[in-house]
Amino acid sequence: MTREPPSPSPGGAAPATRPPGGLGPLGRRLFVAFAVVALASVALLTAAALLGTDRGLSSAHQTDRQSTASRVAGAAADAHRAAGGWTAADLSTAFSLAAGAGADVTVRAADGHVVGSSTGSTHVQGHSPLGRGGASGPTASAAVVVDGDTVGSVQLRFPAGAGSAGLSVAWGWVTAAALGALALALAVSWFVTRRLTAPVVRVAATARALAAGDRGARARIGAPGELGDLARAFDAMADDVTRAEQARHRLAADIAHELRTPLAALQAGLEELRDGYADPAPDRLAALHDQSLRLGRVVGDLSELAEAESARLSLHLSEVDLTALARAAVADREAELHTAGLTVGTRTCPAPLLVHADADRLHQALGNLLSNAARHCRPGDSVTVTTSATLEEALIEVADSGPGIPADELPHVFDRLWRGTRAGATGGSGIGLAVVKELVASHGGTVTAASAPGGGTCMTLRLPRAGAPRPRAAPGTRTTPDVAP
Repeated sequence: MTREPPSPSPGGAAPATRPPGGLGPLGRRLFVAFAVVALASVALLTAAALLGTDRGLSSAHQTDRQSTASRVAGAAADAHRAAGGWTAADLSTAFSLAAGAGADVTVRAADGHVVGSSTGSTHVQGHSPLGRGGASGPTASAAVVVDGDTVGSVQLRFPAGAGSAGLSVAWGWVTAAALGALALALAVSWFVTRRLTAPVVRVAATARALAAGDRGARARIGAPGELGDLARAFDAMADDVTRAEQARHRLAADIAHELRTPLAALQAGLEELRDGYADPAPDRLAALHDQSLRLGRVVGDLSELAEAESARLSLHLSEVDLTALARAAVADREAELHTAGLTVGTRTCPAPLLVHADADRLHQALGNLLSNAARHCRPGDSVTVTTSATLEEALIEVADSGPGIPADELPHVFDRLWRGTRAGATGGSGIGLAVVKELVASHGGTVTAASAPGGGTCMTLRLPRAGAPRPRAAPGTRTTPDVAP
């Protein structure tokens, strides 16, 4: 593995992201497992090879011994035929063949009488000489057949160590091959274990570095297959954690900023009233009440966002006419929009546009979109709410003729606490659109934003129509169908 350059983040990334030496506990266990399997396999194959070699060589030697016995029996038959019997038979040729094979031979007549032996010719009935050195070794016998009649037999006795030289050579080669195979198996096991565990060890070290506070630690492993996927997924998760932490920091700063101004105004106003520097006139109390409403709005937005993002929404699903719901949402926000100096219009479908949804939650989402338009549009701009439908989807578009959204900010408009470059002039906590996204996602729908370069913004909300295949809702969302009374 190549060492990554150290990260400048706190905690020091260099020692944390560099994989520690050795295999680690998992690597050692894997190597032992591989070694045991390799050792068992090599031992089994070696035992099978040795047993097979022993049996094969023994069978070959026995075949050779039997072939020698047959040749010796043929020579004895020729001697019997030439002499007309065993009495004057010359068995020297038979003895020579046996000696060439390193064996002692005993020739017997048909009645079992010994007619000759390579260890000392004797005609004593039943004499059975031992082989060289007196050690009993393997034997081979064959019948002596003359003109179709069995006139006797030959018995060859080989030395006790006959054929062991070839077996020793075979055993030596098999043992050497087994040791070489075991060494190769252990080397391959070590290599494979290193390849398998190095990414895991690196990811574990990176995880420890992240837990220790080093937010710049990354695994950065290009391993193939699932291990590479694991490393890349971990790095993506680390990036998400870093972004989430940065978002939390921004959240704390934004909340503090949002709450500081009304709190400061409330505190100053109340202190003036308490100390008698100002009279509790209605206009003064109304200003203090406005600051409390601003505080309540920020707290309410935060509560809605927390509830939506933690998937604690309990949806009460029923057949909802999206056209009627859009008209109702516009009617509820019409005063706010007119106060902002906006012209409001609707273009809705004449027929009911049915969706399977929670009417209250969709009403809340549309209200947030309209409030967002009222906050960011200029006096004299217009807001138009349009409902339409495709074969599988129902759409609501909230379009305005306001200043629009810069192209580089469009991908972030539904992010938590994203307020854009005009936040200082328009106010707002950057929470309303994030709540809209969560509410729509919990219904299996989507919400998108589009803005033309010359101005104007269009927020499009898409929901599956009633009866169409409904995408899965956001994980953790509980849906409860309404039952008609």
